[in-house]
Amino acid sequence: MQFAIRGVWSAVATPLDEALNVDRAKLDRQCRWLLDNGCDGIALLGTTGEANSFSVGERKAMLEAVLAGGVTPEQLAPGVGVAAIPETVELTKHALSLGVTRAVMLPPFYYKSVPDDGVFAAYARIIEGVADDRLRVVLYNIPHQSGVPLSLDLVARLISAFPGIVAGIKDSSGKLETTRGYCGLRPDFAVLVGSDPLFAQVLQAGGAGCITAVSNLCAPDLRVVYEAWNDPARAGELAEAQARLEGWRAVSMAYGTQLPAIKALLARRDEDAGWNRLRPPLLPLTVEQQQDMEARLRSVPA
Repeated sequence: MQFAIRGVWSAVATPLDEALNVDRAKLDRQCRWLLDNGCDGIALLGTTGEANSFSVGERKAMLEAVLAGGVTPEQLAPGVGVAAIPETVELTKHALSLGVTRAVMLPPFYYKSVPDDGVFAAYARIIEGVADDRLRVVLYNIPHQSGVPLSLDLVARLISAFPGIVAGIKDSSGKLETTRGYCGLRPDFAVLVGSDPLFAQVLQAGGAGCITAVSNLCAPDLRVVYEAWNDPARAGELAEAQARLEGWRAVSMAYGTQLPAIKALLARRDEDAGWNRLRPPLLPLTVEQQQDMEARLRSVPA
């Protein structure tokens, strides 16, 4: 199947310096680690990347910095969706000007309980405002964060209205039936799951890949799932990778918002406490939570 985006993609975490600005050298190292350890690409500036804590100017500078650090345009799918449509258009045009054609796009998310017609009108205005046939939009369904679910009917309508441009969706609903529904909309529509434990089942349903937070730590295991999900000879290896993913995911989700735990786990892996820095309103794990995390990790398969 020819998908516009496929494989293992990481929702990369954004390291910060003491002034809570982007630590570009550390971000380069994390991107390189991901690409060297099983990822096909980097979904920069997603939920895990604290995207909505950065200004439009900071987001542009980050994309430029990652490209300057050696990540190619084909290996990037930055988040561009913000609450204001003109700024989403601006970020998308900027990415395209750098040769980055894939963009992960939240719907405008401040107003809740809006009808599908309103969400469709917003996406249409963005795509028509960008006016570039190179664009490949990956819709972003994360209703527990955005408050704006993307229904099957809405997504089908967008695919029909903008064929080739609305090329995929990242589904972070955590509901397998929703993800499978997206998989059934069109054979070449790329469905990428955001929940690591569901990855194999989504591939079985015709999904294209994943974009996950836990990939920051477990990219090799996601690679195993992607390559071995339909290979009986690798069933044992697949089961071990699946168990590790489920274990790490459970630890990362144990403290409310996932990102502080992801950063704490990265700090532990790299022996670098600087990974614990987040922009408010997010806060790092407390000492007690970090001690609890260490206890939980003892039950994660090696």
